[in-house]
Amino acid sequence: MAARLSGNEQRLVSLPLSRIRVIMKSSPEVSSINPDAIFLTAKATELFVQYLATHSYKHGQGKENKALTYSDLSRTAEKSETFQFLADILPKKILASKYLKMLEKEKEGEEEEEEEEAAKVAVAAPAEEESANDTS
Repeated sequence: MAARLSGNEQRLVSLPLSRIRVIMKSSPEVSSINPDAIFLTAKATELFVQYLATHSYKHGQGKENKALTYSDLSRTAEKSETFQFLADILPKKILASKYLKMLEKEKEGEEEEEEEEAAKVAVAAPAEEESANDTS
């Protein structure tokens, strides 16, 4: 049925079916794709994006300005259990300088942990030697 999509049926989806076909065929496991599957995938994708945008707009701060912002989408991915799988794709935006500071703090924390571990090993080693001397 969908193999012979008329002009009216193609207008039921906004996404280009040829692009969806290319994306689907990029999987090595796929050898052939039914045109109905391409159409349904396009429609499902549109509905998902619409739902994500509507949910983000209703629960976001952009509603005050009557605008949907990236931060609204990012916050939705972070806070909503339904969209949690998008958290890596829609991360919070931060300035590069803040990110570099975070990396420095993380590196300092790791160095402190290593120093603590080394101190524990140094303290534990003499105690082990004493216990070994006591048993011999």
